[in-house]
Amino acid sequence: MKERITLTLDSDLIRDIDSRIDGFQIKNRSHAIELLLFSALSRNCPRKAVILAAGSRTIQGYEEMLKPMAEVNKRPVLEHNINLLKKHNIKDIIITVGYKGREVKSYFQDGSRFGVRITYIEEDPAKLSGTAGPLRLMKDYLTDSFIMLYGDNLYELDILDMYSFHKKNKAEATVALKIMGGDVSKYGIVELKGNLVTNFLEKPSSGVKMQLVNSGMFILEPAVLELVPKKGFSMLEEDVFPRLVKERKLFGYPFDGQWFDLLDKESYEVAKKTWKN
Repeated sequence: MKERITLTLDSDLIRDIDSRIDGFQIKNRSHAIELLLFSALSRNCPRKAVILAAGSRTIQGYEEMLKPMAEVNKRPVLEHNINLLKKHNIKDIIITVGYKGREVKSYFQDGSRFGVRITYIEEDPAKLSGTAGPLRLMKDYLTDSFIMLYGDNLYELDILDMYSFHKKNKAEATVALKIMGGDVSKYGIVELKGNLVTNFLEKPSSGVKMQLVNSGMFILEPAVLELVPKKGFSMLEEDVFPRLVKERKLFGYPFDGQWFDLLDKESYEVAKKTWKN
């Protein structure tokens, strides 16, 4: 429930507040003030994040380059992700590694050089556990809201606003969504009713046009871990999210910032040319 209040503020402060309004992620002056208060009261963001890098392989045409370590603007994609998390004061990070995991660990080490703390979970490249499976190993560690993201994607996203959205909807899971045109058959697409996800379809048949696409960033509550199958390979998108849809506990957060999924050489070249830090 929201209540109306009246504030009297200095005109310079009001101009600073209004400069944050973009009409999409920050819709108006009231929304901007709410987000500032949300941050000031230390309710701004989860403290922990999980980055999935174990399932990543190399980009065709760049066979020596692991996707999360592919350089964009002279920095690995994974470093851009870590910087985004640190910008939102999320400094406790778990990275899952598999194929060429030694390369990731050698570059980032314990994270101190980047101002964060990194813990690694190593998976056998020949026996991966999917996007949900690794969470089984983290149940005792992830005891509050946490961020989860794909390590081979680039994001420009206001995690503070996404977390505020997540809490307002009392969601157990929130997925960041990007509007995509053209053929989206390589992605997971999402249907919404208001903010509630009503259908989550992983990699639909070709020909589907202009949809909200799963960007690979999520805010999850610890209760979601109980839905992960106890053994074997399991996917958030196929084994967990459909159950949350039925329970009306999965919400979608559309955002308009940059997003790149390094699917192939073409998408990597586009990211290198157009990504802005």
